[in-house]
Amino acid sequence: MLTGHSHYIMSALFHPKEDLVVSAAQDQTVRVWDISALRKGGPSTHPPNTFDSFDSIATVKYVLEGHDRGVNYAAFHPTLPLIVSCGDDRQVKLWRMSDTKAWEVDTCRGHFNNVSMALFHPRHELILSTGEDKTIRVWDMTKRTSIQTFRREHDRFWALTSHPSLNLFAAGHDSGLIVFKLERERPAFSLYNDTVYYIRDKYVRQYDLNTGADVGVLSVRKLGNQYLPPRTLSYNPAERAVVITASGTTVCVHSDLGYCHLFTFNANYFIGNRQQRL
Repeated sequence: MLTGHSHYIMSALFHPKEDLVVSAAQDQTVRVWDISALRKGGPSTHPPNTFDSFDSIATVKYVLEGHDRGVNYAAFHPTLPLIVSCGDDRQVKLWRMSDTKAWEVDTCRGHFNNVSMALFHPRHELILSTGEDKTIRVWDMTKRTSIQTFRREHDRFWALTSHPSLNLFAAGHDSGLIVFKLERERPAFSLYNDTVYYIRDKYVRQYDLNTGADVGVLSVRKLGNQYLPPRTLSYNPAERAVVITASGTTVCVHSDLGYCHLFTFNANYFIGNRQQRL
């Protein structure tokens, strides 16, 4: 048992590679524990049916102070020397560690009630957080800005986890559990006669089903952002135009973001576009 917090401990997680544990508590602190001495052996005697005590060989390496109210959760980054934490002060904080110290990098603000959990995206520079404000929020880790918000009408979110290898996340709320994706894996496309128009690598491409010819006809690099890819594409042969839309709406939650673009082709493919925010 590791002692040091002065109030309820809300979470504790192992580092994915190093001999460290991070804990979050209602005493408004995050603590990083060095448990490397456990590799050299633990207590030899203890009463049966009780937890082993490692107080004498596990030490507090860092105490992270910066939250104004109790801290509900803290987690390590899977590969970088970073920690994310969240608490009842409605803030999500990013911390950095070195061999000798740890310090606060920045704070993500946007939740309007207690933040219950926060974690790093396993493959992208994103942070996801859930809260009692009935939202799941996605943050750009480098800019520390909110890029997407998913809402439920009546349910507070309490738990959040990511799949270790698949593009899947799960979140627990007052009424149950949802499993969702942040990225759309099927490209937006439209079929007209023997031609398929679809989006890949920020280009509208034209694929001929008869000849197999596949050419890029329009750049859409400025369309939306990397975390909100196009969801639908509709081709109008009379106007030689495509309408591309994107929305963060899923079956279970709704996003604040969305867009709609109208692109027109000529003999050289592209004339211009009009944009409307959804």
